[in-house]
This record gives sequence, structure tokens and C-alpha cells, in this order.
Amino acid sequence: MLKHFLPGLFCLLLLSSCSGDKKSDTPKHVIFRYNELGVISSLDPVAASSFENIWAVNQLFNGLVQMDDSILVRPCISKRWELSADGLKYTFHLRDDVYFHDHELFPDGKGRKVLASDFAYSFERLFNKSLSKAGDLIDYFDRNPADGKKGYTVIDDSTFLVTVKRPFPAFLGILTMKFFSVVPHEVADHFKSDFSRNPVGTGPFCFKVWKEGQKLLLIKNNNYFEKESGHSIPYLDAVSVSFIHDRESAWLNFLKGNIDMISGFDAFNAKEVLTSSGELKSIYKNRFLLQSQPFLKTDYLGFLIDDYLPEVKNSPFRIKALRQAINFGIDREEMIKYLRNNIGTPAINGFVPAGLPNYDNSKVNGYGYNPEKAKQLMYLAGFPDGKGLPEMSMYTTKQYLDLAEHIRFQLAQIGIKILINVVEDGAFRDGVANSKMSFFRKSWIGDFPDPINFLALFYSKNWSPNGSNYTHFRNARYDMLYEKVLSEQNDTLRRSLYYDMERIIVEEAPVVPLYHDRVIRLVQNNITGLNVNTMNMLNLKTVKKID
Repeated sequence: MLKHFLPGLFCLLLLSSCSGDKKSDTPKHVIFRYNELGVISSLDPVAASSFENIWAVNQLFNGLVQMDDSILVRPCISKRWELSADGLKYTFHLRDDVYFHDHELFPDGKGRKVLASDFAYSFERLFNKSLSKAGDLIDYFDRNPADGKKGYTVIDDSTFLVTVKRPFPAFLGILTMKFFSVVPHEVADHFKSDFSRNPVGTGPFCFKVWKEGQKLLLIKNNNYFEKESGHSIPYLDAVSVSFIHDRESAWLNFLKGNIDMISGFDAFNAKEVLTSSGELKSIYKNRFLLQSQPFLKTDYLGFLIDDYLPEVKNSPFRIKALRQAINFGIDREEMIKYLRNNIGTPAINGFVPAGLPNYDNSKVNGYGYNPEKAKQLMYLAGFPDGKGLPEMSMYTTKQYLDLAEHIRFQLAQIGIKILINVVEDGAFRDGVANSKMSFFRKSWIGDFPDPINFLALFYSKNWSPNGSNYTHFRNARYDMLYEKVLSEQNDTLRRSLYYDMERIIVEEAPVVPLYHDRVIRLVQNNITGLNVNTMNMLNLKTVKKID
């Protein structure tokens, strides 16, 4: 609704540049506005674990390297790097023209130059468990403080060395994640935990105002170091994020032109806007642009199968045949067709989505819809036609209630009775992470473009709440393959190991892969330079808006 938007005069007063006010003959400010259905909880890079946080943090901060729209690693604050012959040492050479945003805590209020010691400080924050959400990603560093090993070394002001435990070809991709952004110690030390609400970085935009749950305003960084074809960027004067949680209200504001972009299948009424094949309906084709492409995201059902937990010892989900029956009992193609207007791909070839470089998920035979096979497995599990099987709770959030209802109906056809428990988002995340939910709907979004990012969900040493293995799956052969792939340098052999790992997941069925999602955005026609990629990263530094 319009009340969510800051009054125009207030916006103009706020839009002084964070790096000096450049006078202009035209007082009009170019502001890109997008709506966030979810919640931004922190603007500190070390807490950039949710998609909502990542999008905002990406406008404010930079790291050593960055991902381009082809999901290839490119230079950022590091202009170049070398990898040692043994694959263990990465030497990064920093640019000399990167400055932090202006802030009163710097001398004369002017942002100072970024040094290698700033990366050492920023990386050290990742090991502070009270701040960091980086989880098991930091385990790649060769770190043992007792032996003086930190995993990184400052060579000089412009040279930074990172050391890993073992060669890992995807490590540079990990460093593109926002966790590894650089922050200034003067500001972070001053604000401590409140740095998350007083962020200072090096990015194309600077922090201005955040009214939690209402409005986030970022303004142009006139001292930004990157160029586009020799031209200074960003082109926008500001980025304004609204938090209209009602889908219909957000849609009406988009139609009125008050929002420049809405993102995600759940951000609008797909049946009203899209055809059954996922295209824009003719009445909207000249009004705005539909951006859509494969997304490195898998939606799935998870089973908690940790026999050491008292609540699992008597759980039917400990029986593999029952888990396999549920996999066979869901028609994923029908789900995509009727619930998602054909937006997405049925996950019938394992857990890892298509779209990763040189990865062919067709080499993994997953679960198609086969109710007869499901009934046979129910018999093997000891529950012929569902006899003796108690009603089981499936936990989800309001956003996926229609999906849960569809699954409940289909599983009833093979004798499985499901009770749907709708839980508030925060309580749901806590419940899954802390093993309070034995059957749940969840999704995993690729943090970096390598299959290991998805397969890490099943490595036993990544058990939640400290890692992403929410099912508490453990399998000795799987763990052996996982550890082997971390140091395998031959791409062909690594892919072969990945396929073997996926086949174990299919056989053991700790999850029910449902579908691999698509990036989907609706964008006003006067917006250019807004690119889309399979990571669904939001990059606004080259966006232009024509009024």
C-alpha cells in the first residue's frame, strides 16, 4: 500500500550522496524501488545467510572476487590472484583505488583506502560464532590458532594470502559469497553487534535509512571503483526497498508504477499474470518485462532420521521403504503444471539442479510418479494400504500451504495420512535447524555454483544446528565420497563422484526432491541493465531507469 513508501520530500532530504554531494542541474533523483516479501534481519555480511539479507548486502559490500552473470568468478577488490602448484595457497593482489564509504568514524569523515589487513579483520569475524552465519564454509581454511595458523596472512598492504586445508577447485566460488566481504574495523568495532544496522562497506550504494519492516534506503556511492565501458557506476541515485507483505497490495503498487520490480513466483498471482505455459498474458506484455531462467534452487521434503534422537526411534520415517514410497507417491509434473503454471522443473533426476557448469543431472535416475510401486513399498515397510501407519505431521509455512495440501491429497491415495502444521517463518527455521520437526518442506538455494554446495546437506559432519544437514543423514560410503571429492582436481572424476553421491541419496531417500525452481521477476519497461542469473543475485550497479 502507498503508506509503505516514504514521502517524496523526505526521500529528497535523505538523498545526499555518501561520498560527497555532486551538484546537478536537475534536482530529480533516479530511485530503483523493489519490494521484499520476506524480512531483512541484518545488513552485516557475516550474517548474510538469507536471500533477503544477501540482496541488500550485495549493494553495500564487496569481496576479493565476484560472480558474473555467467556464474564465473571475476576480479573485484582483488585485481588478480595466483594459486600455488599444490593448490593450497591463494595470493590476492588488491586494487589501490577502493575506499570505504564516508563515515564520521573516519578522519574528516572520509572513507579510507582498503588494505589487506582489512580482509584479515573481516575474515576473523567469520570465526566469531556469536556473529557469523558462515557455518561450515570456514572449515575450508587451514586454521589452527594453537599452531599459529589462521588460514590467511597479510603479506603487505596490497597482498593477501589465503591458505586452505586441501585443494578444492570450487574455493574461489565460495569467496564470492557475501560472508567474505570487507568491512572497516573502526566502524565494526565501534558498533559491535549493532554494525548490522549501521553498515559501512565499499559497494556501489551506501546505507542511509532502515526502518525495520517498513523501508530500507540506500544511496549512490560517488566514489565507487568499478566502471562500465569507462563510465562511472552506479547510474541510480538510490535504491529503496519496501516491505509490503501482502501480495495483492504489492501487486497493485507494481501496477501503479510505485515498484520497479517484484521477484519470485509467490510475489504475484501467477494464474492472473501468466499463461499455463509460464509466459506473460497478452494484456501485460506491453506493460512490463518477465525475466525467467533456471534457478539453482531445489524445493524438497525432508525426513529427520537420526536414530539417536528419542522422537525418531519410534518414527515411521526411520523406515527406508516408507521414505521411498513417499518419493514414488508424488506426481511432480502435475504439481508444476497446476500449482506453478509450469514454472520450475520436476526433480526426477536427483537433488542437484540442472544449470551448474558441466553437470548433467540426467545421469541420476531419481523418482518418477509410480503409485503402484509406492504401494508395493508400503507393503514392504509393513503398512499395506496404510494399515497400522499413524497420521503423520508435515510442517510448512503459510507460503507453501497449497503445495502441502496437494502432497497430502496425493499421499492419501497410497494410504498415507498427513496432518499439515503451518508454522510462522522464524519458528519454522528454528524447528528444522534444531531437529524439532520430523517431516518438513524446505528449499536449498545454491550459495556457489558447484554440486558440492547441494551435496553438503547430507554429509554427517554438517549436522544441524551447526550445519545444513537438517535430516541428520549419515552414510559411511557417502562421507568417504564427499571427503574424496573435496581434493579431487580432475573435473571428470569429480563429476563421477558427484553422480555416485546422488545415487546414494536416491537410494536412501532422506529427502523427497520436489522441483528445481526458476528465477522469475516482473520488471517495469523503463528499467534497463538489470541482468538475471542462475544464482538469482541482485546486481543494481549497472541498472538504468528512464522516466
